[in-house]
Amino acid sequence: MEKSSLPKLPVSKIWLINFGFLGVQMAFSLQSSNMSRIFQTLGANPNNLGFFFLVPPLAGLIIQPLIGKFSDRTWVPHLGRRIPYLIAGILVAFTVLLLLPNAGSFGFTFIQALWFGALAITFLDLSNNVSMQPYKMMIADMVEEDQRGLAYSIQGFFSNSGSILASVIPFILTALGIANVAPKGEVPASVKIAFYIGATVLILSSLVTILRVREYAPEEYNAYHHITKEDLKEHKSFFTLLKEAPKIFWVVCVIQFFSWFGFQYLWTYANGALAQNIWHTSNAASSGFQAAGNWYGIMSAVQAISAVIWSLVLTRVTNKSSKRVYSASLVAGAVGLILIATIHNKYALVLSFILIGIAWASMHTFPFTLVSNSIDGSNMGAYLGLFNGSICVPQIAASLLSFALFPLVGSSFTAMIIVAGIGMAIGAATVFFVNSDYFGK
Repeated sequence: MEKSSLPKLPVSKIWLINFGFLGVQMAFSLQSSNMSRIFQTLGANPNNLGFFFLVPPLAGLIIQPLIGKFSDRTWVPHLGRRIPYLIAGILVAFTVLLLLPNAGSFGFTFIQALWFGALAITFLDLSNNVSMQPYKMMIADMVEEDQRGLAYSIQGFFSNSGSILASVIPFILTALGIANVAPKGEVPASVKIAFYIGATVLILSSLVTILRVREYAPEEYNAYHHITKEDLKEHKSFFTLLKEAPKIFWVVCVIQFFSWFGFQYLWTYANGALAQNIWHTSNAASSGFQAAGNWYGIMSAVQAISAVIWSLVLTRVTNKSSKRVYSASLVAGAVGLILIATIHNKYALVLSFILIGIAWASMHTFPFTLVSNSIDGSNMGAYLGLFNGSICVPQIAASLLSFALFPLVGSSFTAMIIVAGIGMAIGAATVFFVNSDYFGK
């Protein structure tokens, strides 16, 4: 593939391109860290949690390739090619963030509340996907290859900063006296207000990127990416694009499969594992279970802080050493996951989540650098959308497998976390099949 002739950007411009990701990731983290808690509070059976966690990746698997493919051929004057989709996504996400935590407060029956919650989760995840994808694509569109590792590291910094805010706000609200328990079938006020704050941050941070970033006009973009008139006339199907995808695309997809498989089980079962191991309860209505939910929020913040720091470290990692750092980061995550299953002191969990944060930062930096450096600009959005399947498919597979695996391990939350750690370790081993040249020169 011919290297683009994109100009070297000021670092300040790269920060502006990524700034709105703060709010998008905060919305995503509020969803992922509270989904299990919300649905169990509404009365969902833990054996059926996999169903609710199946909806978001299915949405992402469908919507992100479509957003990528359509935006490759979009140009709206004064807005750009990716930003119009960003605006649509954040408006829907803002609305759903206000509605989702109130699923149990509208006078619905138990079944109606669960279905309303599932529908709200679907729309929230669709809108989060629509909002996330433009940021990933704008880096590939506007940042030259040797700066992309830096750009995705900065994106990781904002991503994890959003996760920190999402994780600590329910705990802070509880400390300020906001109720952390509610009548049966309702979500506590601390969680509701956290979602309202998340909606506000989503809008404000996104406006910074929307108002301060100007995408390259079609003529400039085509010249920088060496796209000819013949390229523009050619409309390849998703099947053709996958058939023509470079080998590195598929190698990174395998790494992603095992890495995201691990995180899917972390999000699904960590709250229950902490409640069982430390608070010795599995009753979702108990104060102990809600306390475990808050502590998991704090540990998610520890993970995010660790990831923020590691993201900054990754901005200093040379392209030459990236392969070793990527693999080592995933090994750290595998160790951290397995430790969760063996720890019975809530403060000792800090080490586990520091290690998990290191893996999380690497998963938001290296894969997109590798893939965007291996594909041409005429189908950049479509390929990055298809690559999102490497995130969605493992989540779907993990959720489906959980229906058989969870009962098989005696309905043990901790056993499922161990399975997550094994998956992450396999992903780390697969990194050694990556050609180092794709990290950049």
